[in-house]
Amino acid sequence: ALSLLPKTRILDTMSESTKKVISSLKNHFLLAMPGLNDPNFAQSVVYICEHSVDGAMGLIINHQLDIPAKAIFDQLDLEYHDQQGNSLIFDGGPVQRDRGFILHKTGEQQWESTVSIAEDISLTASKDILTDIALGNGPADALITLGYSSWGAGQLEDELKQNSWLTIPADSAIIFDTACDQRAGAAASSIGLDLNMLSSDIGHA
Repeated sequence: ALSLLPKTRILDTMSESTKKVISSLKNHFLLAMPGLNDPNFAQSVVYICEHSVDGAMGLIINHQLDIPAKAIFDQLDLEYHDQQGNSLIFDGGPVQRDRGFILHKTGEQQWESTVSIAEDISLTASKDILTDIALGNGPADALITLGYSSWGAGQLEDELKQNSWLTIPADSAIIFDTACDQRAGAAASSIGLDLNMLSSDIGHA
């Protein structure tokens, strides 16, 4: 659902023959570097769900909102168990904050719009999964997010050149089995980096 301006599309077609194929960062984490100035993404870990020459789409996995899931269940008139209703939802990014996306472990169960991103990670954006989650019949591990993060063609590549992000191979255990406030540190240490050292080193090169 990445919309490109018609003008860019024409330019894309013109340069198609000379364009290099990008190495996709799908199923990777983007860890915001301290120099990233966008307040939407400060100290964030973004899980990249899609990345192609047309752009990229992902979900922030470590910014919890002070909104319990029952607020969404109530809005959609869903029955729910208290335990499910009390879990907090996540701020997936600044685009379409009124849309819900559920990042969850891949299981045998499929829903209307389930897309497999990695062997053990799927994304679903249809209401039927929320109906199941509300009653405790959904996937064993799931993050309910509002909104998503997106980049136009070439935009993410430019930000990477500016050292705004660190790219790290994704690990489902960091998404589903690690406390929210420890996910950035866990992502950094998965490639042998200490997040605290990273912060203090910036600007002293």
